[in-house]
Amino acid sequence: MTRYRIQTPLGRAVGLGSAKSGFGHWWTERITAIALVLPAIWFAASLIAHTGTDYETFIHWLAKPINTVMMVLLLVTLFWHAALGLQVVIEDYVHSVAKIWALIVMRFACFALAAVGIIATLRIALGA
Repeated sequence: MTRYRIQTPLGRAVGLGSAKSGFGHWWTERITAIALVLPAIWFAASLIAHTGTDYETFIHWLAKPINTVMMVLLLVTLFWHAALGLQVVIEDYVHSVAKIWALIVMRFACFALAAVGIIATLRIALGA
């Protein structure tokens, strides 16, 4: 006896495959990309505005609270977005046991670079 399915192909496919967990990653990548727009424009404009200034002037500028906050936001968003993008590249192109190690090293490296940047920014801001 032949069984006939009443469900549509979409109804049968819902909940199957990579769309089950991949959408959250994809969406986070898009959100972090959008979140990077304002801090990246701010940073580029700031670098252009401070072309030719000396070290002390730049440090004094970075120590202002709004600039410190913008720099920390840039660093957090930048390295979060970079980690998400690098994860996709590693998952797509590394097909061995090295994939897990590459993901771990990449995550730690992104975290460490963000932490170093944030600590340096806060040390400048706090005058330490």
